[in-house]
Amino acid sequence: MQPEATIYVIDDDEAVRQSIEFLLKTAGIEVRSFESAKAFLDVLPEITGGCVVTDVRMPDITGIDLLRRVREVKPELPVIVITGHGDVPLAVEAMKLGAADFLEKPFDDDLLIASARSALHQVADTTKRNAEVAEIHDKLAGLSNRERQVLEGLVAGKPNKVIAFDLGISPRTVEIYRANLMTKMSANSLSDLVRMAMLAGILESAAD
Repeated sequence: MQPEATIYVIDDDEAVRQSIEFLLKTAGIEVRSFESAKAFLDVLPEITGGCVVTDVRMPDITGIDLLRRVREVKPELPVIVITGHGDVPLAVEAMKLGAADFLEKPFDDDLLIASARSALHQVADTTKRNAEVAEIHDKLAGLSNRERQVLEGLVAGKPNKVIAFDLGISPRTVEIYRANLMTKMSANSLSDLVRMAMLAGILESAAD
C-alpha cells in the first residue's frame, strides 16, 4: 500500500504515543512521533503537509498552546486534539481555535484513522485547488489587455454584441478574441471559462 501524507503524533506519554504510531502505520499511514510540543515546533517550519495529532495535557507546552503556534506558522496544517475524560471544555476551546477534530480517550481506533484521513484529504484538496488557481493565474498573465477585457465581459454574462459595443469593436472581433481566450485558457466551454474566472477572483471584479 502506498503511504499517505505524514501524521505527526505529539504525546509525552510514550506508551500512548507508540500505540497511536503503531495503529496509524498498520493502516498504511506514514507517521512521525514527538515526545513534546517543543520537539515538534523545532521542525514545524520545515513541514509542508500532513496532519498533527496531539494530546491536550502536556508539560511545558500544552496541546492548546501547540495548536495556537501551528495556526500562526502553518495555518493550513490540520490539528486533531486528543483529550482525557475531563478535558472536553479544553477540546471545545481547541475547536474554537481551529482544530480539525477532537477525540476523547478512550477513542475507537477506526475513529482516529477516519479523522486523520479526513484531515489529510482536506489538505490534499486545498493543495490541489491552490495549484489549479496558480495555473489559472499563469494563463491569465498570458492574455492581452483586450483579451482580458473580453473575458471580463463574458464572465459578467454579457453577449458578444454588448461586449463589442462597450469596447468599441465589432462583434466579429469579439468572437475572435473569445476563440483565442478559449485556447489560451485551455477552456472546453464558456462554463469552464466562468469556473476558472471564479477560482481566480475575476467574476467578482467583473461584477463590481
